[in-house]
Amino acid sequence: MNIKKVLEKIDFAPSKEEIEKIKKETGSLCISIEEEIKKQKIKAEVFVGGSLAKKTLVKREKYDIDIFVRFDLIYENLSKKLENIISKMAKKKKLKVKFVHGSRDYIQIEKGNAIFEIIPVLKINKPKEGRNVTDLSYFHVNYIKRRTNEKIAREIIIAKVFCNAQSIYGAESYINGFSGYGLECLIIYYKSFEKMLREFVKVQKREIIDPEKIYKRKDNVLLEINESKLQSPIILVDPTWKERNVLAALSKESFHKFQEAAKAFLKNPNKKFFEEKKIDNEGLEKEAKNKKAEFCHVILKTDRQTGDIAGTKLKKFSYFLIREIERYFFVLRNEFFYDGKHGADFYLIVKSKKEIVKIGPPIDRKKDASAFRKRNRNVFEKNGSLHSKIIINFSLKKFLRDYKRKNVKKVREMGITGMQVLK
Repeated sequence: MNIKKVLEKIDFAPSKEEIEKIKKETGSLCISIEEEIKKQKIKAEVFVGGSLAKKTLVKREKYDIDIFVRFDLIYENLSKKLENIISKMAKKKKLKVKFVHGSRDYIQIEKGNAIFEIIPVLKINKPKEGRNVTDLSYFHVNYIKRRTNEKIAREIIIAKVFCNAQSIYGAESYINGFSGYGLECLIIYYKSFEKMLREFVKVQKREIIDPEKIYKRKDNVLLEINESKLQSPIILVDPTWKERNVLAALSKESFHKFQEAAKAFLKNPNKKFFEEKKIDNEGLEKEAKNKKAEFCHVILKTDRQTGDIAGTKLKKFSYFLIREIERYFFVLRNEFFYDGKHGADFYLIVKSKKEIVKIGPPIDRKKDASAFRKRNRNVFEKNGSLHSKIIINFSLKKFLRDYKRKNVKKVREMGITGMQVLK
């Protein structure tokens, strides 16, 4: 089946009835917020943002809906102001609220099949006046609405579902993938999902994309945007603010995953590329057996706030573990899956290094040399220093269990409350 036919048959957009229902719920909540703002005589306005406003919402069991409260520039602590407004409104309407920490603290309200995220932002006139990236949301929404039509919106939804299926959708630190706004800008630029795939599989070194041709020369992009935001394999100039790279969070690892999936899809178009993949324990065990390697499944837990904070903490610890493991094993494959709450599944396929050589102090440092000989076996001299040959006669599972037992305090200090090594 060719690409066109596969894409024609798939539909990931919510039904008109679902959209109308969500809009009704959203409108009702916005009115309640506006009434409380008016009552408290606060200079602020409410606007709906995110995928709902941009008509790029993907069909889900639960919908994330962004509602922004734009505060006048006279206000300082926006999160506190928002808390006062929403707390009183929610009490009257008997709604349950959840306070979430972020670059600016915001509020979640779950109602029906939607999770409303109510975010405080500044009412700025120009993007350069923004003090936080969320302040730019108003301009992002208006740009996307202005540049999309029904066809482009459909292509955007397809791109979002494709990236989500590869676990690379989201700019959160534990994902380091494509943000929703990033994909919207890319599809507007390339005009179709297929075109974006074909262009991205060809990328070998850093690519600069300036959709609105803000810069006369692409080299100027590297001078204007902060160097720390230029590490991504794709630099996408924000059409609303030239000094921002929309894809700054995109890692090389996530982009490589995208390229591999894109190549495979272009070669053999299939609906399976849009389906979320469940980890196949048996498949991984079989892969390890075929490679004459060891398979290991680790369950990690944290008590940090769910979402980006917990996910990032768990992901960082998985990276730390890999560095420790690589001292004794070759890591052939690793997979990390955050459960959206307080846990993550970490899968590894490794091969023992059999033996490694530990380098000790120079021979003429007699006190250190003596201590090294006492602590280590199979000591020998080479190039004026002591060395020790270490035989790797333990499994990864044993290594991890021993590591956990010996480093309880260290692991806890890293925000990890549980580390279970499964058989």
